[in-house]
Amino acid sequence: MISTMLLAYKEEENLRVLIPKIKEQLDSLGEEYEIVVIDTKEPTDNTKGACEELGASYYNQEEPGFGGAYRKGISVIKGDKMLALDSDGSHDPKYIPSIYKRFTEGYDIVIGSRYTKGGTTSDAKSSQIMSSILNGVFRLFIGIKAKDLSTNFRMYRADVLKQIDLKCVNYDVLEEILLAMKIKIGKKDFKISEVPISFTKRIYGESKRRLIPFIISYIKTLFRLTAMRIRGK
Repeated sequence: MISTMLLAYKEEENLRVLIPKIKEQLDSLGEEYEIVVIDTKEPTDNTKGACEELGASYYNQEEPGFGGAYRKGISVIKGDKMLALDSDGSHDPKYIPSIYKRFTEGYDIVIGSRYTKGGTTSDAKSSQIMSSILNGVFRLFIGIKAKDLSTNFRMYRADVLKQIDLKCVNYDVLEEILLAMKIKIGKKDFKISEVPISFTKRIYGESKRRLIPFIISYIKTLFRLTAMRIRGK
Protein backbone atom coordinates (compact mmCIF):
# COMPACT_ATOMS: atom_id res chain seq x y z
CA MET A 1 0.00 0.00 0.00
CA ILE A 2 1.26 3.47 -0.91
CA SER A 3 0.74 6.23 1.66
CA THR A 4 1.13 9.64 0.05
CA MET A 5 1.90 12.38 2.56
CA LEU A 6 1.35 16.09 1.97
CA LEU A 7 2.31 18.71 4.55
CA ALA A 8 0.04 21.75 4.29
CA TYR A 9 0.40 25.30 5.56
CA LYS A 10 -2.14 27.56 3.85
CA GLU A 11 -2.19 25.27 0.79
CA GLU A 12 -5.94 24.74 0.29
CA GLU A 13 -5.95 26.20 -3.24
CA ASN A 14 -2.95 24.13 -4.29
CA LEU A 15 -4.32 20.91 -2.78
CA ARG A 16 -7.53 21.28 -4.79
CA VAL A 17 -5.40 21.22 -7.95
CA LEU A 18 -2.80 18.72 -6.78
CA ILE A 19 -4.74 15.89 -5.13
CA PRO A 20 -6.76 14.93 -8.25
CA LYS A 21 -3.51 14.76 -10.23
CA ILE A 22 -1.90 12.58 -7.56
CA LYS A 23 -4.90 10.25 -7.54
CA GLU A 24 -4.75 9.92 -11.33
CA GLN A 25 -1.12 8.79 -11.17
CA LEU A 26 -1.65 6.47 -8.20
CA ASP A 27 -4.64 4.87 -9.92
CA SER A 28 -2.36 3.97 -12.84
CA LEU A 29 -0.08 1.92 -10.56
CA GLY A 30 -2.69 -0.68 -9.68
CA GLU A 31 -1.83 -0.69 -5.97
CA GLU A 32 -3.96 0.27 -2.99
CA TYR A 33 -3.18 3.76 -1.70
CA GLU A 34 -4.14 6.52 0.71
CA ILE A 35 -3.51 10.27 0.67
CA VAL A 36 -2.72 11.83 4.03
CA VAL A 37 -2.65 15.60 4.57
CA ILE A 38 -0.99 17.07 7.67
CA ASP A 39 -2.23 20.58 8.42
CA THR A 40 -0.98 23.09 10.98
CA LYS A 41 -1.96 22.66 14.63
CA GLU A 42 -4.37 25.58 14.32
CA PRO A 43 -5.96 25.59 10.82
CA THR A 44 -5.43 28.74 8.76
CA ASP A 45 -7.78 27.92 5.87
CA ASN A 46 -10.30 25.28 4.77
CA THR A 47 -7.77 22.54 4.03
CA LYS A 48 -9.92 20.14 6.06
CA GLY A 49 -12.92 20.78 3.83
CA ALA A 50 -10.82 20.30 0.69
CA CYS A 51 -9.59 16.94 2.02
CA GLU A 52 -13.12 15.79 2.79
CA GLU A 53 -14.24 16.71 -0.74
CA LEU A 54 -11.24 15.07 -2.42
CA GLY A 55 -11.05 11.86 -0.39
CA ALA A 56 -7.86 12.57 1.55
CA SER A 57 -7.32 11.82 5.24
CA TYR A 58 -6.82 14.98 7.32
CA TYR A 59 -4.70 15.40 10.46
CA ASN A 60 -3.30 18.31 12.45
CA GLN A 61 0.34 18.34 13.48
CA GLU A 62 1.11 18.35 17.19
CA GLU A 63 4.79 19.33 17.28
CA PRO A 64 6.11 22.57 15.71
CA GLY A 65 7.72 23.10 12.32
CA PHE A 66 8.16 21.10 9.14
CA GLY A 67 9.89 18.37 11.14
CA GLY A 68 6.97 18.12 13.54
CA ALA A 69 4.53 17.78 10.65
CA TYR A 70 6.74 15.08 9.10
CA ARG A 71 6.78 13.08 12.32
CA LYS A 72 2.99 13.29 12.53
CA GLY A 73 2.67 12.03 8.97
CA ILE A 74 4.97 9.09 9.59
CA SER A 75 3.00 8.16 12.71
CA VAL A 76 -0.40 7.99 10.95
CA ILE A 77 0.36 6.40 7.58
CA LYS A 78 -0.82 2.82 7.03
CA GLY A 79 1.12 1.73 3.93
CA ASP A 80 4.41 -0.13 3.56
CA LYS A 81 5.60 2.60 1.16
CA MET A 82 5.51 6.33 1.94
CA LEU A 83 5.51 8.82 -0.89
CA ALA A 84 6.16 12.45 0.06
CA LEU A 85 5.93 15.52 -2.16
CA ASP A 86 5.40 19.23 -1.65
CA SER A 87 1.79 20.42 -1.41
CA ASP A 88 2.40 23.67 -3.34
CA GLY A 89 2.46 22.03 -6.78
CA SER A 90 6.22 22.42 -7.35
CA HIS A 91 6.54 18.61 -7.56
CA ASP A 92 4.64 17.34 -10.58
CA PRO A 93 2.73 14.09 -9.85
CA LYS A 94 3.54 12.86 -13.37
CA TYR A 95 6.86 11.61 -11.96
CA ILE A 96 5.19 9.33 -9.42
CA PRO A 97 5.16 6.23 -11.71
CA SER A 98 8.89 6.49 -12.47
CA ILE A 99 9.74 6.93 -8.77
CA TYR A 100 7.49 3.99 -7.89
CA LYS A 101 8.99 1.78 -10.60
CA ARG A 102 12.51 2.46 -9.38
CA PHE A 103 11.48 1.84 -5.77
CA THR A 104 10.06 -1.59 -6.64
CA GLU A 105 13.48 -2.58 -7.97
CA GLY A 106 14.62 -2.97 -4.37
CA TYR A 107 15.58 0.47 -3.10
CA ASP A 108 15.05 1.78 0.44
CA ILE A 109 14.64 5.39 -0.72
CA VAL A 110 14.07 6.85 -4.17
CA ILE A 111 14.48 10.61 -4.63
CA GLY A 112 12.79 12.72 -7.29
CA SER A 113 15.93 14.69 -8.06
CA ARG A 114 16.52 18.13 -9.56
CA TYR A 115 20.25 17.56 -9.84
CA THR A 116 20.73 14.08 -11.25
CA LYS A 117 21.18 13.77 -15.02
CA GLY A 118 17.98 14.90 -16.76
CA GLY A 119 16.65 16.87 -13.78
CA THR A 120 15.94 20.62 -13.87
CA THR A 121 14.83 23.40 -11.53
CA SER A 122 13.09 26.75 -12.01
CA ASP A 123 14.61 28.19 -8.81
CA ALA A 124 16.36 31.54 -9.02
CA LYS A 125 20.11 31.36 -9.68
CA SER A 126 20.88 32.48 -6.12
CA SER A 127 18.71 29.68 -4.73
CA GLN A 128 20.39 27.15 -6.99
CA ILE A 129 23.85 28.22 -5.76
CA MET A 130 22.76 28.00 -2.11
CA SER A 131 21.17 24.61 -2.72
CA SER A 132 24.29 23.34 -4.48
CA ILE A 133 26.50 24.38 -1.55
CA LEU A 134 24.09 22.88 1.00
CA ASN A 135 23.86 19.57 -0.84
CA GLY A 136 27.61 19.38 -1.37
CA VAL A 137 28.43 20.04 2.28
CA PHE A 138 25.86 17.56 3.61
CA ARG A 139 26.89 14.92 1.08
CA LEU A 140 30.48 15.20 2.31
CA PHE A 141 29.73 15.24 6.03
CA ILE A 142 26.97 12.62 6.27
CA GLY A 143 28.22 10.32 3.52
CA ILE A 144 25.04 9.97 1.47
CA LYS A 145 25.84 9.45 -2.21
CA ALA A 146 22.95 11.32 -3.81
CA LYS A 147 22.93 14.65 -5.62
CA ASP A 148 19.67 16.08 -4.23
CA LEU A 149 19.56 15.61 -0.46
CA SER A 150 17.27 18.56 0.25
CA THR A 151 14.21 17.72 -1.83
CA ASN A 152 10.98 16.35 -0.34
CA PHE A 153 9.91 14.37 -3.44
CA ARG A 154 10.69 10.85 -2.22
CA MET A 155 9.44 7.32 -1.69
CA TYR A 156 10.55 5.49 1.46
CA ARG A 157 10.30 2.12 3.13
CA ALA A 158 7.68 2.96 5.74
CA ASP A 159 8.68 0.20 8.15
CA VAL A 160 12.12 1.76 8.58
CA LEU A 161 10.74 5.30 8.80
CA LYS A 162 8.57 4.27 11.73
CA GLN A 163 11.59 2.92 13.62
CA ILE A 164 13.79 6.03 13.54
CA ASP A 165 13.74 8.83 16.09
CA LEU A 166 13.76 12.19 14.27
CA LYS A 167 14.77 15.36 16.13
CA CYS A 168 14.90 18.16 13.55
CA VAL A 169 12.26 20.89 13.66
CA ASN A 170 12.76 22.46 10.24
CA TYR A 171 13.46 21.36 6.64
CA ASP A 172 16.75 19.78 7.75
CA VAL A 173 14.66 16.78 8.81
CA LEU A 174 15.01 15.71 5.15
CA GLU A 175 18.77 15.17 5.52
CA GLU A 176 18.27 13.65 8.97
CA ILE A 177 15.93 11.00 7.57
CA LEU A 178 18.48 9.90 4.97
CA LEU A 179 21.25 9.38 7.51
CA ALA A 180 18.96 7.83 10.15
CA MET A 181 17.62 5.29 7.64
CA LYS A 182 21.13 4.46 6.43
CA ILE A 183 22.26 3.79 10.00
CA LYS A 184 19.13 1.77 10.82
CA ILE A 185 19.38 -0.42 7.70
CA GLY A 186 23.18 -0.70 7.76
CA LYS A 187 25.74 0.93 5.48
CA LYS A 188 26.30 -2.17 3.33
CA ASP A 189 22.61 -2.94 2.80
CA PHE A 190 21.25 0.62 2.39
CA LYS A 191 20.11 1.34 -1.17
CA ILE A 192 19.22 4.82 -2.45
CA SER A 193 18.49 5.98 -5.99
CA GLU A 194 17.47 9.14 -7.84
CA VAL A 195 14.99 9.73 -10.66
CA PRO A 196 15.19 13.01 -12.62
CA ILE A 197 12.36 15.53 -12.22
CA SER A 198 11.67 19.12 -13.21
CA PHE A 199 11.08 21.31 -10.17
CA THR A 200 8.68 24.18 -10.94
CA LYS A 201 7.34 27.21 -9.09
CA ARG A 202 4.42 26.82 -6.67
CA ILE A 203 0.92 27.19 -8.13
CA TYR A 204 -0.60 29.60 -5.59
CA GLY A 205 0.67 31.48 -2.54
CA GLU A 206 4.13 32.35 -1.29
CA SER A 207 7.02 30.29 0.06
CA LYS A 208 6.95 29.75 3.84
CA ARG A 209 10.73 29.42 4.19
CA ARG A 210 12.62 32.11 6.12
CA LEU A 211 16.30 32.47 5.20
CA ILE A 212 18.03 33.26 8.52
CA PRO A 213 16.29 30.58 10.66
CA PHE A 214 16.81 28.19 7.74
CA ILE A 215 20.60 28.77 7.70
CA ILE A 216 21.01 28.61 11.49
CA SER A 217 19.02 25.39 11.66
CA TYR A 218 21.10 23.73 8.94
CA ILE A 219 24.41 24.68 10.57
CA LYS A 220 23.33 23.15 13.89
CA THR A 221 22.02 20.04 12.17
CA LEU A 222 25.22 19.58 10.17
CA PHE A 223 27.25 19.19 13.37
CA ARG A 224 24.65 16.92 15.00
CA LEU A 225 24.35 14.62 11.98
CA THR A 226 28.12 14.43 11.60
CA ALA A 227 28.36 13.22 15.19
CA MET A 228 25.46 10.85 14.55
CA ARG A 229 27.26 9.39 11.52
CA ILE A 230 30.43 8.83 13.56
CA ARG A 231 28.51 7.08 16.35
CA GLY A 232 26.59 5.01 13.85
CA LYS A 233 29.66 3.49 12.20
